Amino acid sequence: MNKKLAYLEQMIASEQADSFARYAYALELKKEDRLDDAVAAFVELRKVDSDYLAQYLMAGQMLIDADRKKEARPWLEAGLQVAQAQSNGQAVGELEAALEDC
Repeated sequence: MNKKLAYLEQMIASEQADSFARYAYALELKKEDRLDDAVAAFVELRKVDSDYLAQYLMAGQMLIDADRKKEARPWLEAGLQVAQAQSNGQAVGELEAALEDC
């Protein structure tokens, strides 16, 4: 059993999780090869904090790696908008590069 995953699940269930904890939860699910659950966790994070920039690139790359490029593109495009709004040039470049893979 993944103790980190269990701890993060407990935090989210108790509503004590911040955006980083929700992001870490999605990454742990990905690490466990629970792709659909990871996508669902990213969707929930997006509902709670649509400005959490890291989620967009990670969700997009995860979906590209799973050969689900049609699902990846909206994540990357949304992330690009957030990165531009935040004037985050590095993230803009990373998201644009990932979009080329779609």
